[in-house]
Amino acid sequence: MAKVDKKGIVRGKAGSVIYRGYRELNIIQGKPRKFEQTSASIQASTEFGLSSTTAAVIRQAFEPAYVHRDGEAVSRSTQLVYRGLRNSLRGSVGQRDLHDADLESLIGMDFNMKSRLSEVLQVSQRVERDEEGRLSVFMGALNAKTDLRVPLSISKPVSKYKIRFSLIGFNFRKEYYEYLEVKDVEFRWQAQLEAREIRFETLPEPDQLLMLSVSLLAYSETRMEEGYVLLNSKEFSPCSIIAAFHAEEPGEYPAGPVNMTLTEAQELRGESICNMCYEGNRLLRDQERRMGVNAKVPERGVKQRVDKAVIPIGKRVLFSSR
Repeated sequence: MAKVDKKGIVRGKAGSVIYRGYRELNIIQGKPRKFEQTSASIQASTEFGLSSTTAAVIRQAFEPAYVHRDGEAVSRSTQLVYRGLRNSLRGSVGQRDLHDADLESLIGMDFNMKSRLSEVLQVSQRVERDEEGRLSVFMGALNAKTDLRVPLSISKPVSKYKIRFSLIGFNFRKEYYEYLEVKDVEFRWQAQLEAREIRFETLPEPDQLLMLSVSLLAYSETRMEEGYVLLNSKEFSPCSIIAAFHAEEPGEYPAGPVNMTLTEAQELRGESICNMCYEGNRLLRDQERRMGVNAKVPERGVKQRVDKAVIPIGKRVLFSSR
């Protein structure tokens, strides 16, 4: 029931209309109603939610590498993960994760657009993976005076730089990631480096999706005991993903909450393994349940088309073999 208050503003409900006041205005709006979601809308919302929680895990894992990210990194990383899922050739909408996605969209993703790695560090890099699964980075020759585009606020006090290569393995179906190996190339502010190969000796697990980042760290020499202070800030902290490789054996989608068990090799490296705060698998399970509830019963008298292959509702299907 709607009523007029002392200021002459109508407040309350009248049928399907809600009256309320805001300052000197009388606002009229429709009463919110519940709408039944279609299968397409359920799948779309699941895929976007999956992209958001996947991108959050990637940002969390690479935080030690990028140090400072810009304010748009959250939306940008979510969009790139979503694009990778949309470009996937395996699995259907709402029934796939990053292990099925096109990882090319993630290559070149900067965590801080205020200092893009490709603009700051102008040296060629090529990443290769051998038959055993180990990675190697082939970096071109570098002249610190000409190949680094560093702002004056950094270049003036800088004493040395580090080019840091960070390799991380992810398994979103087992809900863990592992810091596999970090390689640093350290040099003085005016040094010249020859072309070189940076080889990672750690052999990744077959279930790990690999991502490799490169970041540039600047240091100033001090008289303190530690010797150097990091100059990276929100205005200057270049870091980008330069390579991504699919897992050879990512495993099956979990049917329930994940209780990860470590392999013998992982137990030796246990401190480097982190559980994800990952909601993606729960979103996929919820979608299966909702799709089952929302399945429409065909009307009487309507002739249904029968396909040769009948796929149960909620069943994940891969359209190409791994």
